[in-house]
Amino acid sequence: MRYFITGCAGFIGSNLTDRLLKAGHEVIGFDNFSTGLDAFLEEAKKSPNFTLIKNDLLDRDAVKNAMKNVDAVFHLAANADVRFGTNHPHKDLEQNAIATFHVLEAMRANNVKKIAFASTGSIYGEAEMIPTPEHAPFPVQTSLYGASKLAAEGLIQAYAEGFHFQGYIFRFVSILGERYTHGHVFDFYKQLLKNPQKLSVLGNGKQRKSYLYIQDCIDAMLFAMENAKDKVNIFNLGTDEYCEVNDSIGWICDYLKLNPEKTYTGGNKGWIGDNPFIFLDCAKIRALGWKPKLTIQQGITQTIQYLHSNPWVLEERA
Repeated sequence: MRYFITGCAGFIGSNLTDRLLKAGHEVIGFDNFSTGLDAFLEEAKKSPNFTLIKNDLLDRDAVKNAMKNVDAVFHLAANADVRFGTNHPHKDLEQNAIATFHVLEAMRANNVKKIAFASTGSIYGEAEMIPTPEHAPFPVQTSLYGASKLAAEGLIQAYAEGFHFQGYIFRFVSILGERYTHGHVFDFYKQLLKNPQKLSVLGNGKQRKSYLYIQDCIDAMLFAMENAKDKVNIFNLGTDEYCEVNDSIGWICDYLKLNPEKTYTGGNKGWIGDNPFIFLDCAKIRALGWKPKLTIQQGITQTIQYLHSNPWVLEERA
């Protein structure tokens, strides 16, 4: 197979690129390196089956010209800056919604019919159904990020209906693991390296979240694309558990053998759009035959081990 991956130098994209190349597939990677890191593609660049295109999804012609003779698209590129979304509202519209439109138009121009899309559990907002299934009614959107991802989902569904595409929409919980470069585990680890005696926590630390290990995430996407055959296939991806932010702090501190003084900013949210309880019902993909291998605690431990062994990642994100 010949795959086109947007955001190939990012956390999920680079791990997926390596997996597909290892399985013997060809990969065309497309990235503007706004957040992706060239070092994440070190192994991929050794493969004759990998082609890297440095460009922006907002350049519609560039996307169309890059997507030649492709069997399927993994659209992973996005602005994932939920916390500071209100500081630059245009980013979510442009990099999530409009960029998705450009990908779909490039597919249409090149007669590519299959797309997998990295969506988010954030589209459920402050859900009333917990755990939240795929068919849950959508509440008021609480973040520009979630709103733009939901718009992109709508475009994919409309293109599947209007142009006979096949879509795979994956609503992730937060993903953890090797090459993880943003999120609370990264922020807490960075804080503790700077000052092992103190830790500042946004909110009250009681926010309840679910997380998924990166390799489990990739397993799930590939498994679903192999086994689900509907025109539009929508799957929640996560573990069958959740934890409090305070739990993850405890696991991080246990691994680092630290006992810092914790201060809290207060309230049940860390920022606008920080949904205080995210727990997805993943029964649909479980029924298909997939389940994760790692628990949340194991995923967090793997992440800290990776960051500890790769201090350059923190320097890149300084």
